[in-house]
Amino acid sequence: MQYVSTRAASKADTQDFSAILLGGLAPDGGLYLPLTYPQVSDAELSAWRALSYADLAYEILRKFATDIPKAELKALTSKTYTAAVYRNVRDGERAAEITPVRVLEQDGDKSLLLQALSNGPTLAFKDMAMQLLGNLFEHALAKDGAHLNIFGATSGDTGSAAEYAMRGKQGIRVFMLSPHKKMSAFQTAQMFSLQDENIYNIAIKGVFDDCQDMVKAVSNDLPFKRTQKIGTVNSINWARVVAQVVYYFRGYLAATTANSQKVSFTVPSGNFGNICAGHIARMMGLPIDKLVAATNENDVLDEFFRTGVYRVRRSSETYHTSSPSMDISKASNFERFIYDLVGQDAARVRALFHQVETAGGFDLSGKPGSDGDEWTRVAQFGFQSGRSTHADRVATIRDVQDDYDIAIDPHTADGVFVARKFAQPGVPMIVLETALAAKFNETILEALGQDAARPAGFEDLESLPQKFTLMTTDVAQMKAYIAAHTGL
Repeated sequence: MQYVSTRAASKADTQDFSAILLGGLAPDGGLYLPLTYPQVSDAELSAWRALSYADLAYEILRKFATDIPKAELKALTSKTYTAAVYRNVRDGERAAEITPVRVLEQDGDKSLLLQALSNGPTLAFKDMAMQLLGNLFEHALAKDGAHLNIFGATSGDTGSAAEYAMRGKQGIRVFMLSPHKKMSAFQTAQMFSLQDENIYNIAIKGVFDDCQDMVKAVSNDLPFKRTQKIGTVNSINWARVVAQVVYYFRGYLAATTANSQKVSFTVPSGNFGNICAGHIARMMGLPIDKLVAATNENDVLDEFFRTGVYRVRRSSETYHTSSPSMDISKASNFERFIYDLVGQDAARVRALFHQVETAGGFDLSGKPGSDGDEWTRVAQFGFQSGRSTHADRVATIRDVQDDYDIAIDPHTADGVFVARKFAQPGVPMIVLETALAAKFNETILEALGQDAARPAGFEDLESLPQKFTLMTTDVAQMKAYIAAHTGL
């Protein structure tokens, strides 16, 4: 399996999985995708119904990581996806299922299901890929006795998931940016309370998009990136995206009994990484009917899927909401979908995303004066979208608790609210859970009038000592900080 950048001058300029594993952006500023999507046969899909999550992950990943010896890859998935790692189970769910699916609502032949993705160490879906990424990184580095300095940005859950996956890993340091005072108290404490020597938390005076822009600026400085051995765990990292493909297959197999059946997924969306994995699963042949992107008030993705206009917001236009992990107005993974939407025309992708950087967006609606008409092809890829507000989230959290005795977090509430609008008869609608409600207690308290239940070990998280560095959006200052702490 060979990979090419979405902005590659030639499709002959390819890399294998291991070559792109430790990085993020391609040298030309694009994102990596396989030259062709591997296909899943009907026989394979049937056989996979009997597999454990770890074995399913191996079967899917070996289609993408063909340069890693099969025995080594199988050992890595077996080490990652265990009941010991994904132990935060609730309501009688079995840890061995890793991502259990339950029926939330049944109205005639309309069904709404919830796939639990928050059983990992940091109680968020990001653990599903990040735990594997930590093991893949350590495995790759150990072969050469090499070192890696991970530089990433988080709007809440990516940071803690990355740090918990990389803490104590040989040869790895983590430099994680987050928007100062714009995460929940739980999210902040989960990251900043870590005292490990290889973890550096940096709070930025700005919003998440400012943090993300700094990561891209550093990644685009190729001499600095090489000298400082910079890698990334953000969702622009291909290995992280492909690891998320696995739970789409698991969700489908749990919700169906025959390969002739279809399902739809509603995915709380900000950076487009999670739903991009669903797009890849669908391109591989998984019988997905619709992929519904659910946004909050920061609705840049919803606007595109409704109108064909991709309009990036400025920091001053980005709202701080009660589903803060989606407070994103420049979806860094969106380029992967646009590459497929425009027929994998890298020159066109380069032009469109140059326009994003210079003019703030592009218009593919096909209207007079637009930049193209490819938006009319969106339906071929199964995409739909919707948005919700704070009032919608609070009301949804309240009625899901009242009707089903389940506490959901605000991002999952965005998903449930939007999913109800798009559920179709005869096609199960699976909502992907984002995190445990405990991570966003401020909103749970408002909605339910009581604190969210916490798993053992997290009772006094916010009272722990916190360690972080406060900085501005000065990229030169950031590079100097990294260089001073890597010893390179």
